[in-house]
Amino acid sequence: MKKTLMLAFVLLISSMWSDQYSYASSRKAEYRKNGLAIWEINTKEKLVALTFDDGPNPVYTNQILDLLAKYHAKATFFVIGERAKEFPGIIKREAKEGHEVANHTYSHIYDFDNSPAKLRKELERSSKTIKSITGFKPTLYRPVAGYYNDLILNTAIKNGYRVVLWSWTQDTRDWSCPGINKITNNVVSDIKPGDITIFHDSGGDRSQTVCALENILRYLNKEGFKCVTVSEMIYRSESITPKILD
Repeated sequence: MKKTLMLAFVLLISSMWSDQYSYASSRKAEYRKNGLAIWEINTKEKLVALTFDDGPNPVYTNQILDLLAKYHAKATFFVIGERAKEFPGIIKREAKEGHEVANHTYSHIYDFDNSPAKLRKELERSSKTIKSITGFKPTLYRPVAGYYNDLILNTAIKNGYRVVLWSWTQDTRDWSCPGINKITNNVVSDIKPGDITIFHDSGGDRSQTVCALENILRYLNKEGFKCVTVSEMIYRSESITPKILD
C-alpha cells in the first residue's frame, strides 16, 4: 500500500513538474527581472549556498550539521513547521551554529486551491513555530517541490518573504537516492559562484546525501569556495527589490 501511494505521489510530482517547467520557462526571465524568485545570486565572489529541504530529521540533520561544522560551512535549512515543532532541539542547534532557518510551509503542502489565505496560514503557522524556537522570524521561503505561480510568489512577497528556489544546474535529486557519486557529480561538475544547491535532510533515507555532502564540501574547500547562507549571499551582492505582478 505504501509503495503504491509513493508511486502515485512521484507520478503526480512528475506531472506537476512537466507543466511547471513549461510555465516557469516562459516566465522565468520576468520573475528574475522583478526579483520575484531567486535561483542564483549574481556575485564575483566564490560563494555558494547549500540548502536543505524537508527537515529536521533526528538522524540525518545532525549528521549534516556535524559535517558543516567540520568544514566550517554555513547552510540554509528550509524546514517544515510541524517537524520543527517535533524536533525543536535540532532547530536550536541550526540557529546556534550560524545556519539560516527558513520556511518550507507548516505541513508540506503545495496545492493551495487558488487561495492566498491558505498559503498565508501555512507560512504564518510555520513562522510562529520557528520564531518560538529560535527567537527569529524566517525571511526566506521555498515552495514545496519548487512549485510556484503568480499566486504563490505574490502571496509570499506580500507577507515579507523572499522566494528562493535553486540553480537549475544544482539540483542534486538526492530524494531519488541515485547514488553517492551521482549526487556528488550533480554539484561539483558545474558549480559556479552564486549557485544555490538543493539537498534534502529528511523525507526518507538520506544516508547517500550525507556521504555525498562530505565529498562536495571537500571539493569546495579545495577549489576555494565559501559556503554561506542564502541571506548572506544576497546581502553581499546586488539586491533586487521584489515587485508584485499585476
